[in-house]
Amino acid sequence: MPDAEWVARVELAACYRLVARAGMDSLIYNHITARVPGSAHHFLINPYGMLYGEITASSLLKVDLEGRVLTQPDARYGINHAGFIIHSAIHAARPDVACVLHTHTRAGIGVACQRPGLLPLTQNALRFLHRVAYHDFEGPAVEPDERTRLVADLGTLDVLVLRSHGLLTCGRSVPEAFLLMHTLEFACRLQMDLLASGAELVPIPPEVQEKTARVLGGPGVARSDNEARLGDWNGRREWEALLRQLDREDPSYRN
Repeated sequence: MPDAEWVARVELAACYRLVARAGMDSLIYNHITARVPGSAHHFLINPYGMLYGEITASSLLKVDLEGRVLTQPDARYGINHAGFIIHSAIHAARPDVACVLHTHTRAGIGVACQRPGLLPLTQNALRFLHRVAYHDFEGPAVEPDERTRLVADLGTLDVLVLRSHGLLTCGRSVPEAFLLMHTLEFACRLQMDLLASGAELVPIPPEVQEKTARVLGGPGVARSDNEARLGDWNGRREWEALLRQLDREDPSYRN
């Protein structure tokens, strides 16, 4: 296969391993997909039946936007239909998105069930101020016509809270999608812990909320000429550190 596809496979396999290590996996369910470089219609997805900690670069399936499996290393494992519905919709509608990451974590579902959604309680949450979309629950995502509504709700944003369902992030790269999800998940865990504590919470003034969102908001967020920006949020610096850790402990994802 082309070198660029193999690089994408290694990155995506690493992402599966890192999501598992962060406690954001859910048995054999959920999905992370990556667009195949050089192709607008093909993407990589996990084999339905493998744990995230088992996935390797060569085990990933290549599929097209119609759900046809183009590369299937192990005939025992196909694709999960619900995962295909969600991910194919975004890859088809958003050519700027290279990676889509979807989770069903306890904290993520908890926030998704709360009417206000993600609250501006912490610095982590303010990274996403005005930058989170919401999609109402329609049952398991198995109906093709839901794709139109899901894409419309997401719009041009990179974070989608699926009501009563879970979280989803989009990235221009695998590292960016992972960093967004890692930050979002931590914000959700903090919110659930804070609300469960019953303690009186210290509100963040609106002007400080807006300033924090500008400083942490990454590319595309308007800010004054003299206003600082922390990081570029492409995830590459964090990603390289995480890969060094993976390679020290278990480099089998590269196989």
